Amino acid sequence: MSSEPSIFFSDVNERQGSFLRRTFVLGGLTTLGGLALTGRLAQLQVIQAGQYATMASNNQFNFRLVPPPRGRILDRDGVVIAGNRPSFRVLVVRDETKDLDQTLDLLGRLLPDTMDRRRSIIREVNAAPRFSPVPVKSDLSWEEFARVNLYANELPGVMADMNEARYYPFGGAFAHVIGYVAKPNDRDIQAIKDRGEKVPDILYNPGFRIGRQGVEKSFDIDLRGEAGGNRVEVDARGRVVAEDIGGSRQAIPGKDVILTLDADVQNRALEVYGEESGGCVVMDIRNGDILCMVSAPSFDPNMFVGGVPSNIYNALRDYERKPLLDKAIYGSFPPGSTFKMTTALALLDAGVNPAERVNCTGGYRYGNRTFRCWKRGGHGSMDMHNAIKNSCDTYFYHLCNRAGVDRIARVAEDLGFNQVYEIGIGGQSRGTMPSRAWKADYARRTRATHPDAGTWYPGETLSVAIGQGAVSTTALQLAVMTARLAHGRKAITPRLIKSVGGVERPAPGAGRDLPFSEEHLDIVRAGMAAVANDVTGTAYRASQLGLGDIQMAGKTGTAQSRDYGTGSRGPRDAVWTRRDHALFVAFAPHDAPRYAIALIIQHAPSGGSADAAPRAREIMKTVLLKDPDMRARIERPLPPEAVAPAGADEGELGAGPGGEVTGAAAEEIAPAAPARRRAPTATSGPRPYLSEPPQ
Repeated sequence: MSSEPSIFFSDVNERQGSFLRRTFVLGGLTTLGGLALTGRLAQLQVIQAGQYATMASNNQFNFRLVPPPRGRILDRDGVVIAGNRPSFRVLVVRDETKDLDQTLDLLGRLLPDTMDRRRSIIREVNAAPRFSPVPVKSDLSWEEFARVNLYANELPGVMADMNEARYYPFGGAFAHVIGYVAKPNDRDIQAIKDRGEKVPDILYNPGFRIGRQGVEKSFDIDLRGEAGGNRVEVDARGRVVAEDIGGSRQAIPGKDVILTLDADVQNRALEVYGEESGGCVVMDIRNGDILCMVSAPSFDPNMFVGGVPSNIYNALRDYERKPLLDKAIYGSFPPGSTFKMTTALALLDAGVNPAERVNCTGGYRYGNRTFRCWKRGGHGSMDMHNAIKNSCDTYFYHLCNRAGVDRIARVAEDLGFNQVYEIGIGGQSRGTMPSRAWKADYARRTRATHPDAGTWYPGETLSVAIGQGAVSTTALQLAVMTARLAHGRKAITPRLIKSVGGVERPAPGAGRDLPFSEEHLDIVRAGMAAVANDVTGTAYRASQLGLGDIQMAGKTGTAQSRDYGTGSRGPRDAVWTRRDHALFVAFAPHDAPRYAIALIIQHAPSGGSADAAPRAREIMKTVLLKDPDMRARIERPLPPEAVAPAGADEGELGAGPGGEVTGAAAEEIAPAAPARRRAPTATSGPRPYLSEPPQ
């Protein structure tokens, strides 16, 4: 037997055998490990080489989003009412700033107004991602921009660049309609998360803005466009060292939105309001296009783009005339006497003879209460035509229950009250149109305990008949009512958005047929024509356009803003909140209607004839003068005036001119009557409408 050591035999040198066994195992494991490592390296370097090359490149390059140019908003003639302009700004990057406090101290000496926002700047910088620039100030002047760049070496982490900022060239004229843009806040981000949607990365970009009200908000997605991006090379700390032009992507601009509004009319409307508060809407009767929708007082939306200071915002919010509220569609007001055409149509529908006369002595006794007419001395004997012309409350008190509140409510809804219109802006006020069912429902909703809380009483109808009580409406609804009265045949629907991204939005125009006879409409429209053109009408002096033979047909209104009881009230009250509202609705030309207007002045100094009608006249003149057909008619020579034969009947004269201002104030402001003029008759009302405009 051999004496050589062996690992297979136990009778050999055991010590040497153990060593050889360990060597064999370790060698095998090492060999296997080497083979595995070689295979893995081959996989990484050969098979997956492309994948890891891409990952390495991504560690070297970043893709930084670039906000797209926001789409423009234009008026019907292509005038830009919301656009973009170059803007200089200053930004701070936290991780590139050695001492943020020291940097802000120096920056505060260059830009003193940044000191007021120091705390908010620090909070925003600390909350921002690493190497993400945070805007410190926007809209720098050229001098400020140059000053910051001059001290750039002493301001580590501070950069000054140029971007695009939203710009509203007409200031407050369109503020409520188009709204404004602002930086996305935490609530916006959370709202997207709550809907289960992924938050777009572009919302974290310091220069990006979203719509905040009006058209800017309603069409925000269309106006945003699609973000682009720059591919930049960064170092190990994430700082940009170069830009890869080839890897960048161009941003896609947002879509343009064209409105039906007219910039000239809109500007004129805000101008004529002056210091007063209220809302005005002008509509094209033929197709429902809104030419003007203004709310006063207004505000400058440009202040909100870069962030409005809290003291300015608080002043706007707390001002009693509420400049931030859109009073054309959100503000709800009692329509006052502008509602009397609705009541008149309801009476005619109930079979009331328009020639039936009611003697007005200054009030109407019903139950244990006397309902006063605005003219304390009374109007005398009134038929429907003269009741509309002179705005006699007593006439409508006396007859309204023959129609009843439900019939009045039905006619009101046919004319456009108590409705919300799809015009591209949400949140409109519906107003209130009371009826028996409405009161019963109101009692249920308020959990009234009185057993008769849901019962409608005939005495309540008297207030509704003259546009008071629970009746409330918006300027937009009043304009729709006027347009439908003037058109006569169709339920005209308003339109605000003309096109989006070059795609035309079809005009809703004429909807369903109106349920009124032409004879009844002629009676009401003739009364409106007399209001504006008869020397005894409540708005004669304030309604003369001075545009050839073009005349308006209208109706004044003066509405209580609250129940005054025995306290002071009305136009002459020194307290603004206790004054009555002034209203005026009209269409022109009254013989061939084309445009309708509704104007409300909140807590007016005087009344509908003295405050609202003159302003509506000026706005309507602007509208008519911009219409080529109307200008041709205005410039046409007038026919020679016919000479009436001696002793001819000059028509019935009413109780005297003047507005609907309540009490002694009405007598104070009533203008002197000019020379007599024949009053329009019921058969001399306007033609229903002109042909549809070309599309």
